[in-house]
Amino acid sequence: MKMSLLAIVLALAVMAPGLAAAAPQAAASASQAPVIKDPAEYNAYMGAIQQKDAAAKISGLEAFLVQYPNSVVKLDALETLMGAYQQTGDAAKVADTANRLLAVNPDNVRALVVLAYTERAAQKWPDAAQHAEHGLQAIAKMTKPEGVSDADFDKQKSQMSGLLNSVAGFSALQMKNSADAQKYLRAAVQGNPNNLEDVYPLALAYLTANPPDYVNGLFFIARAANLASGAGQTQIENYGKSVYRKYHGAEDGWSDVMASAKAAPEPPAGFTITQYVPPTPAQQCAELVKTKEPKDMSFAEWELCLSAGTPQDADKVWSVIKGKPLQMEGTVITAAPEKLEIAGSEDDIEAKRADIDLTPSGTIPAKLMPKEGSTLDFGGTPVSYTPSPFVMTMEKGSLLKAAAPATAKKPPVHHRPTN
Repeated sequence: MKMSLLAIVLALAVMAPGLAAAAPQAAASASQAPVIKDPAEYNAYMGAIQQKDAAAKISGLEAFLVQYPNSVVKLDALETLMGAYQQTGDAAKVADTANRLLAVNPDNVRALVVLAYTERAAQKWPDAAQHAEHGLQAIAKMTKPEGVSDADFDKQKSQMSGLLNSVAGFSALQMKNSADAQKYLRAAVQGNPNNLEDVYPLALAYLTANPPDYVNGLFFIARAANLASGAGQTQIENYGKSVYRKYHGAEDGWSDVMASAKAAPEPPAGFTITQYVPPTPAQQCAELVKTKEPKDMSFAEWELCLSAGTPQDADKVWSVIKGKPLQMEGTVITAAPEKLEIAGSEDDIEAKRADIDLTPSGTIPAKLMPKEGSTLDFGGTPVSYTPSPFVMTMEKGSLLKAAAPATAKKPPVHHRPTN
């Protein structure tokens, strides 16, 4: 949000009130303007608002408000005073005058705009959101000042609506209120499609929602990348591309999204992005069985098919390895003379969970007993398995060589296939 927009809003407060106060002698012809009946009060007011110097105007208006606290032009005087304080750069006085305005008229739009803007800058998100939302409601009640054209009045309302939607949406985003962030920021972007300061937060409002709206979010992050420049453009596009890859499964089509977002401020009719749906474990097993002989699979792949494959695919794998002597490598989980519990897949090694019960052909001598956590080369014959939790039972076990220490470097054991 640019300070120039707030300055425009405040400038309106400086210009409009001068049109609103009718002199006592003009009361008969004034249709809408408040009429100051006391000539001294009228002269004091006009003398203050006609000052060219901001400091002199402030002094005159403050004195006027003290002398005439119930003046019919009190609202106009306060709005002009607020604009004068803005000209001097006194942000605290601008906010203080805005609160004085709201005490007189709770629906004063310019005061609500000022407070919403300053509270956003101070990161007072609930207050900023409350004043911004109130301001949007109050705009609908505004009446056109006398002497202002319809076109100028509509432009003023549009500018203030844009600023208030921006503040309300950005504040909601900071408070993790995705629904309100999307609603208000989308309205702000529709009013000013090329404002990166609203387009980028709108993209985040969609992408960080629970659940995320990836189609809208990716369109507007691409739109933001097109609007940005330099290092910011690269960072935004890289972020968008990474989210796109996660959702779509690959980068193909990303350039089309960028092109669509460059050509149009809103997603065009029919715009969509296909979501990648990873195969289920059963589907992964089915693909393995099609492309690989069971005898050539790793232990982790056997485990996948035997624990998650369809009965037909599990039978194809089991019929090949059941009763066949195997030589393998694993990590010792527990060791006893009559039984070793071993982890054969990398996932179970990391979880320190046994997926093989190995019964040796004979009692293991104490001097050959492997240590828990050591890496072991062994042989055995599969005789049965349980699918969940997966455990393969092997008999006729033998130690092929002495177990390596747990700290020894060994070739990695295959993970179960992942998405």
